[in-house]
Amino acid sequence: MELTTLWFIVVAFLWIGYFTLEGFDFGVGMLMPVLAKDNTERRVMINTIGPVWDGNEVWVLVAGGATFAAFPEWYATLFSGFYLPLLLILVALIVRNLAFEYRHKRDDARWQANWDRAIIFGSLIPAFLWGVAFANIVGGVPIDADSEFTGTVFTLLNPFGLLGGVVTTLLFATHGAMFVALKTVGDIRHRARALAIRLGLAAAVAAVVFMVWTQVDTGDLSSAIAFTAAALALVAALLAAVKGREGWAFTGTFATIALAVTGLFLALFPDVMPSSTDPAYSLTATSAAATAYTLKVMTWVAVFFTPIVLGYQAWSYWVFRKRIGTHHIPTAELEHAR
Repeated sequence: MELTTLWFIVVAFLWIGYFTLEGFDFGVGMLMPVLAKDNTERRVMINTIGPVWDGNEVWVLVAGGATFAAFPEWYATLFSGFYLPLLLILVALIVRNLAFEYRHKRDDARWQANWDRAIIFGSLIPAFLWGVAFANIVGGVPIDADSEFTGTVFTLLNPFGLLGGVVTTLLFATHGAMFVALKTVGDIRHRARALAIRLGLAAAVAAVVFMVWTQVDTGDLSSAIAFTAAALALVAALLAAVKGREGWAFTGTFATIALAVTGLFLALFPDVMPSSTDPAYSLTATSAAATAYTLKVMTWVAVFFTPIVLGYQAWSYWVFRKRIGTHHIPTAELEHAR
């Protein structure tokens, strides 16, 4: 296998890891005003992702770094052409992260409500814009002979891109609801599972339309297999949720997102940034790649560090595997006493 192909697979793997893990973080954040009836339940929802959200975000940093190092031309065209939506994503993530850290600093209802809004919108905005961005990457954008993006931000807000945003928002919301059902006890667990089923049905409709559209435009047999598997995984997840099997239901939404993103990368390859201006101007994995020496060095670094990172993150999930409920949340009086 050529190193350019290997690193295309590595970059795809990193984005799959990011969307499957950060996806349920986004979902939990988006659903706070829907699922939580009071402040205690909002704290339960935040605590389900509290030990893991920062580790999940590492994936996007590594994915961006790997893209920059392995495919500098891809990185340059992507981040210059998509600078506004990517900037909005970055700002939303920063505000959301601040909210996780500062929400509990004051026992004041208004203070906490404002940070709750930061969590909600800091989850919703990236969930939607990542879908818009990746839909446009796969569908193609105007790129000239100098590999420069010639469109505007409104170019990205086309029907295909907006549909991509709707799909990722619904899938992440379903994924998040499944995670809350898996990680909680009591009434919120049952409400989360019921909501996950309703959201999953809406996500299934939007996702099928999007995947068929993608397949018709740029797909091949391999992407068709991945998209079909993603649809079946979502159906299996919903059936498991109906039966009250939250573990299998969450596994199903996890597989759905992983397979759907896999299908997008399969539909994209061998391009990394298709040009809607002229196919000859498209950036390919070969033309956008770094030097062979750079790819060799990166490969050895990845071989050494990847198992360590995966092992540590798996360990952290295992440590914080237990369910939580409202009875685990200390009252304000107890907190002040401490």
